[in-house]
Amino acid sequence: MDCPASLDDVDLFGTGAAEHWYEAYDILHAQAPVFRIAGQGLTPDKDAYILTKHEDISRVVKDWDRFPPTLSLLVKQIEAEGKLPQEMPDLDAMIISICSLRPTPELWRAHRQELTDPWVGPGASRHEAMITGHVDHLIDQWIGDKRVDFVKQFARPLPQRTMASVLGFPLEDVAQLEIWGNAQVMSYVHGCGHNNKLTEEQTKEKFRLLDGFSDYVREKVKEKRADPQDDMISFLTQVHYQALDRKLTDEEINGVVYAMVIGGLETTQYAIAEQAQLICERSGLFQKLKADRSLLRTFIEEGMRLRSPTQGLSTRITSKDEVFQGVNIPAGSSLHLRYGAANVDPDAFEEPKALKLDRKAATRHLAFSAGPRVCPGAGLSRLEQTIAWNRLLDLLDDIQYGEGNDFLHQPGIMLGTNKLNLTFTPA
Repeated sequence: MDCPASLDDVDLFGTGAAEHWYEAYDILHAQAPVFRIAGQGLTPDKDAYILTKHEDISRVVKDWDRFPPTLSLLVKQIEAEGKLPQEMPDLDAMIISICSLRPTPELWRAHRQELTDPWVGPGASRHEAMITGHVDHLIDQWIGDKRVDFVKQFARPLPQRTMASVLGFPLEDVAQLEIWGNAQVMSYVHGCGHNNKLTEEQTKEKFRLLDGFSDYVREKVKEKRADPQDDMISFLTQVHYQALDRKLTDEEINGVVYAMVIGGLETTQYAIAEQAQLICERSGLFQKLKADRSLLRTFIEEGMRLRSPTQGLSTRITSKDEVFQGVNIPAGSSLHLRYGAANVDPDAFEEPKALKLDRKAATRHLAFSAGPRVCPGAGLSRLEQTIAWNRLLDLLDDIQYGEGNDFLHQPGIMLGTNKLNLTFTPA
């Protein structure tokens, strides 16, 4: 796909679109901040709309009732069927567990506070020593080479190893967990259009690859129930879920684990890889961060704002007629929330394309969304990024682009650089 020169050229979902997303956002902000996709709503008689303005997306994600999540509609549909979710085809473990553990905003909040916050949210600080150990282990593997495939040898394996340790999986299973993780996010990488739809063949392949995952998790749950350790699965087998006044079933734990794997691997990998590129593109930035670590927090937030890992998701529906930027949107329309565009919205951020280490309110970006459904693992991801860069700054004197980079990205809606060859000087 060529770089778009006009609104007629803009296609955020075509082959190669990721190479020119940010040029497309400039056009959309100027000419069509609300962009209609005819006939691509949840049914053929409904339309979808791409929102690109920070104020619009903030408004949507903070109002569950007015802009209900598509998953909540699916839950209502499942309830209307009168069947157990386990009996319905093509429902993964996460959706099945949502039906019983968090079908409403109130239970969604309780699920987060009671089940995930202690491990991947505000309580993620408990993992500092573990993450530091993984970071140092990975750096040790290549620091003597003075060159590294930064994606393959650092950015990708770090969240894989971290999530395995959080959940309580052996590190020797990481290679298999990667296969299952890739299957879980297949729709976000290989799905078609704003709804990330897989073909029938792709769907069969996804569930074929995931065949062994539920069995694997069930075996681990059984082990943890019998002999609890200091990990998230052990915690889930023991916790009394106050919101429902009971313990969790094996099926529900399976669903929570499924959600953790989906969210725990991709975002952090892409964020760290893009931050490395931002450093390579700005002379002296590595040395500036190395000399003053107080700048690191803002650098990480600016990196996620400028190069948002999750560029957009079609996760909301209008429950009534709405108006965004003067555009009338009927009730029942799908909303594609383009976080990547909102994070470089010139009406929301001064010098939106600049990396500013003195930017005020640096966390105003929407890389993790916002509101009641903000990414539950944001705390863990931020901790991983912070420890990763602190140790890289400790152990290296500089980084530069190496040879053989094409800077191409994977397909789908994530900003995932395929490979990143770097050279460096050990400290």
